Amino acid sequence: MFELIKESDLDTVRHFYRALAGTEFCAWTDIYPGEPELQSDFSRDSLFCIRDDVSGEIAGLVSIDDDPEVESIACWSEELQPSAEISRLGVAEKYQNRGIARELLAGAMEELRRRGCKSAHMLVAKDNVKALRSYEKLVFEKVGEYVLQGHDYWCFEKKL
Repeated sequence: MFELIKESDLDTVRHFYRALAGTEFCAWTDIYPGEPELQSDFSRDSLFCIRDDVSGEIAGLVSIDDDPEVESIACWSEELQPSAEISRLGVAEKYQNRGIARELLAGAMEELRRRGCKSAHMLVAKDNVKALRSYEKLVFEKVGEYVLQGHDYWCFEKKL
């Protein structure tokens, strides 16, 4: 089930981020996402997870970000405002290829609709072949490209 992260989950989230850093296709590092992103997402009620139905373990995470630099990228559609960024989507390695990322995206998009957004957008690392295939299947439109923190990204957008 898609749910908001609780304060008691924050240490688990920190470990989750570190466990995925440096894995194949993941642009995360030992410092990103870090404490500033975690605290910002948590304080804005914008950090969500899906848990294993049996163990309760966090299987995947996603954030609704509020990054002025990303929001100012010129490729986002003016007609689809207000909009927000879906960011920091990650699935624990042992839960990959089970549709968790799709569930996280669906939950985040539903949350954005609830918040009054007309569209969702995201940056996807150009070398993240797995994610690129998934987002195109989910009918996200590639609308531009951008370089952020030394990484090349495709800009994807979807009307809600």
